[in-house]
Amino acid sequence: MSHYASPNRRHFLKSAAAGLAVSPFAAAVPALAEEESRFEFCTFTKPLQSLSYDDTAKAIAELGFDGIEGPVRPKGHVLPERVEEDLPKMVEALKKQNLNLTILTSGINEVSDEQHTEKVLRTAAELGVKRFRMNYYRYDLKKPLDPQLKEFDAKLKDLIALTDELGIKPVYQNHSGDKYFGAPIWDMAGLFSSYTPDQIGVAYDIGHATVEGAKAWPLNFARIRPYIDTVYVKEPAWKDNELSWGPLGEGAVDQKFFKMLKESDFNGPISLHIEYLGHNDPKIIPAVLEATRENFATLKELLS
Repeated sequence: MSHYASPNRRHFLKSAAAGLAVSPFAAAVPALAEEESRFEFCTFTKPLQSLSYDDTAKAIAELGFDGIEGPVRPKGHVLPERVEEDLPKMVEALKKQNLNLTILTSGINEVSDEQHTEKVLRTAAELGVKRFRMNYYRYDLKKPLDPQLKEFDAKLKDLIALTDELGIKPVYQNHSGDKYFGAPIWDMAGLFSSYTPDQIGVAYDIGHATVEGAKAWPLNFARIRPYIDTVYVKEPAWKDNELSWGPLGEGAVDQKFFKMLKESDFNGPISLHIEYLGHNDPKIIPAVLEATRENFATLKELLS
């Protein structure tokens, strides 16, 4: 995979950034109070994978984030088989803009050659990456669930043995849907109770938590709170009983969540996900960057 930024692409990014810099919305971005500065803000760069590492870092720095959540997985910005060559390039590009690779989003949920588990995690740990988002475990609803949970636990046990050795922490995202382990939260809480929060964490996704428990999210948040390492922010909405995603603050997420988050002792990363405009299409990058700026401003308002 080439990460060279063509002259047209460089011109395109510069034009987009210039347009954003004079956006009247930029002046409306509220500064966080000192107590909220405990959060490390990043954004998932999946929609920007058509950019080079340097152009991605410049665009994210322009938006005022502390780091990125970067896809290092099949079809990602860094391919697992090329992690030793390309991940250092991504991290170096981020460092030049004073950014962190806050979260490495992986395709890993077990120790295997197929997933390049040890190579990816060893390379990341050596580069100072602190955490990686795991790939999901999925249920087969045609089979009993308890034996499947035991299979998940066996895979997790081997993975944590490796991550303990390497010094990098796995985090698991709760994702809505009838096949996802962790969607109802309580299955995940039960399995993770065999490990300490230093060994494994949760990327608590308030968007997916809202989909699965519109009124029960405070209970689910409290149940998994000791393991919450990272918070994911995205906004679901329903129209004609169909789920969709859109701008932060305009959907179904109970805004009391942000007050609860502020009042808790959580001080980890908050990752903003802007995926409702599409993925990997260079033509939408200006719109993605503008939407990211606007949603980031909304996030700061909700936390202020």
